[in-house]
This record gives sequence, structure tokens and C-alpha cells, in this order.
Amino acid sequence: MNRFGGREDNKVNLQAAFFSVLGGLLAGYLVTLLGLFVLALFLLKFQLTVQMVEIGILVLYLLSVFLSGFFVGKLKKTKKFLWGVVVGAAYYLILLLLSLVVQKSLGASVGEIFTTFILCTAGGMLGGMLS
Repeated sequence: MNRFGGREDNKVNLQAAFFSVLGGLLAGYLVTLLGLFVLALFLLKFQLTVQMVEIGILVLYLLSVFLSGFFVGKLKKTKKFLWGVVVGAAYYLILLLLSLVVQKSLGASVGEIFTTFILCTAGGMLGGMLS
């Protein structure tokens, strides 16, 4: 307790959690950025089909959230799977918001949106569990 009767532990823990998740998200989006760059090069070099590009993007999302969950799990050390879910869901929500801003629509069916959300949260959880 501090001299005013409040607890400083909770504020410090909340800040640490925020920065851990933020670090995981930054790592995940860095992997996504590099992966999209490589995918674009493959698209130019090998004339990939639309289906191949969509599969590549999905694999890239899974890899990114897995690594984000792994990173956050290493930082948090307890309830790693839960922190992985949090970072996976945050990754997906940011991606969804960016898609809405850029495209002015979701650009996908409700089923695709839900499936991608489940894959992102599950990928983050798996990364957290294996960290």
C-alpha cells in the first residue's frame, strides 16, 4: 500500500500486461509485414493463383499470432495460454478495424470473419502454451 491507502501493485501489473501484449502485437505485425512482402515477391515471380495467395495469407496470420502468443507467454510466465488468447484476439481486432478503415466494408462473410477470429485466437493460445 502506498501512503494514501491505495495499491500500486495493480497499476504496475496492468501496465506490465499492457506492454507485454503491445510487444507481442508489434512482433506479430512485424512478421506479418515481412511475410506479406515475401508473398508479394512470390506473386510477382511465380504468378500465384488467388487461392494460393489466400492460403498464404492465412498461414501468415497463423504464424504471426503463434509467434505473438509465444512472445507474450515468455514475458508473462503464468497463464500463458490466456495471454496468448488475448494477443491473438487483439491481433485479429486490429486487423478487422484496419480492414474496415481501408475497404469501408468487411469484405468477407460472417463465417469467414468468425473462422479467422477463431484461428487467430487459437494460434495465439497455442503459441502461449508452447512458450
